[in-house]
Amino acid sequence: MANFDMAELALKSVCPSNAMKYDDREMPSVMVYIPKFRLCDVLSTEDTSVHPAFRVNGEEIDGFWVGKYQTIHHNGRAYSLPGEDPANYVTLDTVVNYNRAKGDKFHEITNAEWAAIALWCHKNGTEPKGNNNYGKDASETLYRAIPTSTDSGKTARVATGTGPVTWSHDGTVEGIWDLNGNVWEWCTGLRLVNGEVQIIKDNDASEPTCDLSAGSAAWKAIKADTGELVTPDGSGTTAGTVKLDYVSSKWKYVTTITSSADSGRSCAFKDITCDAGVGEATKLLLQALALLPDTELTQEGAIDTAYGGDSFYANNAQAERCLVRGGYWSDGSSAGVFGANLLNPRSGSYSYIGGRSALIE
Repeated sequence: MANFDMAELALKSVCPSNAMKYDDREMPSVMVYIPKFRLCDVLSTEDTSVHPAFRVNGEEIDGFWVGKYQTIHHNGRAYSLPGEDPANYVTLDTVVNYNRAKGDKFHEITNAEWAAIALWCHKNGTEPKGNNNYGKDASETLYRAIPTSTDSGKTARVATGTGPVTWSHDGTVEGIWDLNGNVWEWCTGLRLVNGEVQIIKDNDASEPTCDLSAGSAAWKAIKADTGELVTPDGSGTTAGTVKLDYVSSKWKYVTTITSSADSGRSCAFKDITCDAGVGEATKLLLQALALLPDTELTQEGAIDTAYGGDSFYANNAQAERCLVRGGYWSDGSSAGVFGANLLNPRSGSYSYIGGRSALIE
């Protein structure tokens, strides 16, 4: 067993709230704890239910750990470590398996977990910047990170955690790095099937035994009027469920799609809306999963109603399109914690997609 006592001491001296978490081979990952909070803590609602990220198999959890850094891969396992070229050219199933190989309850970050972090940032006015403009943030001119790859002679990926503190989710050295740009990150528990939104309930996708495969019975569609989770019909045409339609060049949640196209269409996250058939409970669920803006949330000096200019991309004409979030090195201001991309099959493997570990103890 390797001895990481000195590394732990150094971490605790600089980032007291961070921790090293060890896998089945006693190899460390640097992780940040996200404590439980309620929907009313981050959204304009009086609902005191805990955010879905803090409910697993019907039981509330006190919080979860998330990788401080985008993962690297070594010996078939995923690690959160600083100063590394983030993993890329990896499929969704690969990142899932590399995290599960670590044992305990390590897992690829779920959309519920990502959404909880994004909503917390939004409410607290700390939506992070990052490598979305060839080694720097589109809004920053002086700050840069350490390059690890190039794109047409310019910086592409950068070493994990080497950007300025503005790239941290809470604006401090103790935060989570690179949620904006660098590489898109696979998130489990949410997908599109021919435009129908399908999720795995709460944060159940974090469970090591949860079936995340394309044919899993854990996938549920969302009844538009009530927010109830129902078994989908398998073709994305379940009656009365939430689907994505492209109306006047903007994404809208509907029950019947009028514009279906096998292409990557987009709009600003802030411009996503719902039609009249989508009820309040459903809207709250979509907001909780960072799929719909909360236009009523206001807080002087903190709330960015433009959601950083983040963009939402989707393909509503394919049998399965899986989720990546955050953006990559050339996305500019459209990258960010509310950035979402539902264009890729689970088999997608590209230089601009990686992942992030999470852990529930």
